[in-house]
Amino acid sequence: MGVFPRATPGGRSDPQDHGRVRQMGRYIFKLPDVGEGVAEAEIVKWHAAVGDEIGEEQTLVDIMTDKATVEIVSPVSGRIVSRNGEEGSKLAVGSEFVVFEIEGGEAAPEPAAPKAETAATISHAATGTALASPAVRERARAMGVDLATVAGTGPGGRVVHGDLDHLLAAGRGRPASSEASLEAGSTRITGLRRLIAERMEVANQIPHFTYVEEVDVTALEVLRAELNSMKGTSARLTVLPFIIRALVKCLGGHPAINAHYDSAQGVVRRFDEVHVGIATQTDRGLFVPVIHNAEGKDIWQLAAEIARLSEAARSGKSLREELSGSTITVTSLGALGGVAATPIINSPEVAIIGVNRVAERPVVQGGAIVIAKMMNLSSSFDHRIVDGYEAAAFIKAVKDCLETPTDLVLAPKLKT
Repeated sequence: MGVFPRATPGGRSDPQDHGRVRQMGRYIFKLPDVGEGVAEAEIVKWHAAVGDEIGEEQTLVDIMTDKATVEIVSPVSGRIVSRNGEEGSKLAVGSEFVVFEIEGGEAAPEPAAPKAETAATISHAATGTALASPAVRERARAMGVDLATVAGTGPGGRVVHGDLDHLLAAGRGRPASSEASLEAGSTRITGLRRLIAERMEVANQIPHFTYVEEVDVTALEVLRAELNSMKGTSARLTVLPFIIRALVKCLGGHPAINAHYDSAQGVVRRFDEVHVGIATQTDRGLFVPVIHNAEGKDIWQLAAEIARLSEAARSGKSLREELSGSTITVTSLGALGGVAATPIINSPEVAIIGVNRVAERPVVQGGAIVIAKMMNLSSSFDHRIVDGYEAAAFIKAVKDCLETPTDLVLAPKLKT
């Protein structure tokens, strides 16, 4: 379904309407608020060009926020007179987006562009020495922008690429380069890949430490095969539902791990509910759909929810609320999971559980060498919040649950 705000009869804007204002024969459509807390969006793909005639509710553009890709439809029927922003650029919510020429009334002059200094004053006050990644600093130099005059919107006032995009939109600075001037073999990153890159820059500020533990999942694999062979089961059980159940069971004794850390405020928020993010690879990049209130779901409900959310992410049909709100994340590459990894924490969370592949290995049990099905857990923690001992104790508790998996199946609900 498309997104656009409502207008009152006669073209007057609704008092709560942040999306559009009708002026005589011109209709100014402003970038609508597509989700709580969303301040800006990136233009992914235009479906109509300047000069095109477009019908009401016809697809106009795809935009991407930090939570989802959203299809915007035209709020009116008319001809596109102008549009603001190219594919890959970012716009602030409420900024002028598209101007339509519509039937009725005398055409009004084109809306004047905001003065550069006014736009800059709103979002970019001088802040002195700026925090920024090397890539942002290099781009700012190419744009002729002094980072000391830019108020960053990233964590702790860090200047990010979106802040430079706003300056360009306000008429400040010059484009760092165009596609034509890129070096041979170079491609500008946009869309989800740029969002991932920006999030990795933020995650790089977290002092990670990774703890790897091996788990004997022989009994779990036997139990899983038996349950999958039962008639009437609604969803195929993978290892992930068992891991999520183990996390829920163990987090109650380790509340600091099911938490968010706001480094700018120096505040830790711990959660009673367990909202588990499931890192999911798609053709468009990495998404993290969220199983909300995992503590209230049994093993089969978890399996069904994992399958549903993963399919929605891969087909691009995830809802915004399904891609936000996680308190801890699980990441797995399945059969490609390798022996060990260093998962990157999904900020503002303080822990991520990495699942490596299951493989038969020789192990010593009771003084004898036997072949067991083994799996490593490679988990990363924010060392500002989680001490090494607590991380080790938590993973040990998870390991114990996975090596005696029957209880994870029998209890209908687990509470933290």
